[in-house]
Amino acid sequence: MLKIPTPNIGKISILVAILTWLALLFVDITRIFQSVNQMDHSLAPEISYVLEILFFILVYIFYNHSINKNENIDFLNLIWRGVSTGLLATIISLSISIFYMMLGGSKLGSDPLLSNFFYHVNFAFVSLFLISCSLLWKHLILYQKTKKVVQQWQAFEVLLLMCMFFVFFNGNNFDYSFIFGLVFLTIFSASLSINLKWIPYLTFKEKWKSILFLVIILICTIYLFSKFGFYSESEIAFVNLNINLFLMGLFAFVAIYTLFSFLVTLFNLPTSSVFEQKLVEAINFQRLSQSIKPGQDENQVLDILIDSSMSASYADGGWLEILDKDQIPQLIQKRFIDEEVRQEIITLFQTVKPFSEFDWTQDDNDTKKFYGKIPHNIFKSAFLIPLVVNKKTIGRMYLVKEVRDGFNKEMINIITTFVGQASISVENYRLLNEAIKTERYKEELKIAQRVQRSLLPKELHHNEKFEICGFSVAADEVGGDYYETKNLDEGVFSIIIGDVSGKGTSAAFNMSQMKGIFHSLVQLKPSPGEFLFKANTALSQCLERNHFITTSYFLLDTNRQTIKYSRAGHCPTLFYDHSEDKASYLSAEGLGLGIVRSPNYRKYIHESEFHYDKEDILVLYTDGIIEAKNKKGVEFGYDNLKAALMQHKNLSAELIQKRIIDQVYQFVGEGGIPDDDFSIMVIKFNS
Repeated sequence: MLKIPTPNIGKISILVAILTWLALLFVDITRIFQSVNQMDHSLAPEISYVLEILFFILVYIFYNHSINKNENIDFLNLIWRGVSTGLLATIISLSISIFYMMLGGSKLGSDPLLSNFFYHVNFAFVSLFLISCSLLWKHLILYQKTKKVVQQWQAFEVLLLMCMFFVFFNGNNFDYSFIFGLVFLTIFSASLSINLKWIPYLTFKEKWKSILFLVIILICTIYLFSKFGFYSESEIAFVNLNINLFLMGLFAFVAIYTLFSFLVTLFNLPTSSVFEQKLVEAINFQRLSQSIKPGQDENQVLDILIDSSMSASYADGGWLEILDKDQIPQLIQKRFIDEEVRQEIITLFQTVKPFSEFDWTQDDNDTKKFYGKIPHNIFKSAFLIPLVVNKKTIGRMYLVKEVRDGFNKEMINIITTFVGQASISVENYRLLNEAIKTERYKEELKIAQRVQRSLLPKELHHNEKFEICGFSVAADEVGGDYYETKNLDEGVFSIIIGDVSGKGTSAAFNMSQMKGIFHSLVQLKPSPGEFLFKANTALSQCLERNHFITTSYFLLDTNRQTIKYSRAGHCPTLFYDHSEDKASYLSAEGLGLGIVRSPNYRKYIHESEFHYDKEDILVLYTDGIIEAKNKKGVEFGYDNLKAALMQHKNLSAELIQKRIIDQVYQFVGEGGIPDDDFSIMVIKFNS
């Protein structure tokens, strides 16, 4: 069978456009020839009008095909295409002006045939610039398009088409009807130009480039418009091609949208870095996890998923199916779509690619996304994404829109993130129910306990000048309390105690991060204040937004018998002064690590220093000690802790620690369950 090659619409349209322009030039030059030779004008102006309209339509087809062929072109490249066309038209126009300035008052400079030729060259390139730029702006306007915006643009295109034929109505005269039409087109252009959803997606660097490009386009537009005014007042051509409502309307649209884009981009510059950060967060797995609260069941998770996905993609309808025990898809959630229409779309999906390629049994469905156009009388584009748990497809979500190509890359990335996080939440929910009935859950907790215990030091560094003893027990299987010491120089030791917000495995994980940061920073031998600042900077990069760590950091110098310390929101340290036989809490302000995630944290750091003597005692602890409650709900408190220290002050550090913990457990009572982790370190100075 003979295969007929597919015609290249772009090449054909530009070739015919060139021929049409040559015909238009020939017709006008013929008129000049008839005038110069005093012949009758046999060529009606309507011939030029028809050729002009045909030229516009062919150029429009060429650029529309050229831009649509490169669907993945980014915003900056779109604007650059407008810049390049505008510069080309402007350079040619300037070259023509310079050429005539060089000719001066010579005979060639007043030759009507040469003037008419350059008039048509200028007209052609200005038309190319305006039509190409308008179609480029169309793609920016229709970014994240809705049905209303698409209808607005379609109405604008119809108006432009009508403006092409307006010349037959007023004969290219600058009358009231022309002014009324131009004013109406300008107002319509302004209403379209508020669609600037693409600007926030530019990075800071891209915004600066786009501002430069937009300024160039604006300058080119103003210059070319002024040249049009010059040609309109001259008598170069018998048929004035410039006084054309279509071209004037395009001038207004290109100038207004360029100006609006420039102003909005300029005013968006101060917030660029903030928006870029929010955009990264929007496509991060943690976004959906913040919406799904602990304790919600599978249906609640899926309800949040469908609502979040429809909101992010501006979908007009959607539903979600989950496989039941018999592996039959069951409708779980449905939004804004009739059952009859839904069944029609499902039937279409069985035959329309890529949707027909979906297979429940594939083990790599978590990497697949199906989206594209659908031949439906209401909904024109659709998106299907599988829900995969542990490499097994458990369901699929459908989203549909009433416009074609309604799902862009950013939408798909966000929805994919939502689905991935929801799948993880569903998997966690199912695993949790199964884990209660199996020994696997217990084994995992035992492993977590061993890991958590390994994070606490087996030996606390000290010398003969002081005793030190530590103790820690988790309220749950694993906890988030941390303490450690490090010998920095001869007789100089760093001491740290910290408490991660929350409990359980997440607190233990954050505690391990704190341990790594301590071991890294302590090598630099920083002051207590500098340690807290650097630790806050490091934790700000890895700590979850809703978590923070309180800590106290000490530098103990046994040579000088001094202690420097800083506190980051941690419990005040208890200090026993042997010379005065008095115990008191050391006052030092501070804010927890990870609360203020910027260099401004430095102003919340306060560093203090004090002198100690023989028989003085230092008690470091976490809030689980003082917040331990008895059966009546009364807390152990600061006063009881101070009293316990005073009672056992003459004992060794190890015995003091044991006696305090014993009193805490006695206070809580037999069978009492601690609400928080217990951790304590006791330091007693021998000399």
